[in-house]
Amino acid sequence: MNREPERGTWNLEPGTASVRVDVWLDVACLFKTRSEAKRACETGKVDLNGEHAKPHRVVHEGDKIRISRGFGRHQTVIVRGVIDAHVKKSDARTLYEDLTPKPTPQEIEMRRMERVYRAAAAAAGTDKRKRREARRAKEGG
Repeated sequence: MNREPERGTWNLEPGTASVRVDVWLDVACLFKTRSEAKRACETGKVDLNGEHAKPHRVVHEGDKIRISRGFGRHQTVIVRGVIDAHVKKSDARTLYEDLTPKPTPQEIEMRRMERVYRAAAAAAGTDKRKRREARRAKEGG
């Protein structure tokens, strides 16, 4: 009797489980949403076994996924489990082995400075918006 595995169950037989890469990236909590994972695949930020991964590409246990993150960083993971339904975040971390090296102190400082710069730039933009609104109110009234 050939029965499909229930949705959300672990497939323990190697080589039998398969899920779309965009779905797996979402379930494994490597992206916040499936649409965000799909967009990353479409823009070439996700490689599956050394090739660009389209969202519909199937991922299997043992596959190597490389994700391009911001500021020139890359995250490399090995698929250890395949599942297509959401689980707790702590369980989702068991679906992959992260091979990404820890950031150096220089990289940490660079990221911190970038966050400070972006916050300052965003704050400056709100002042400009307020000035424009005040000018419009003055001209209109």
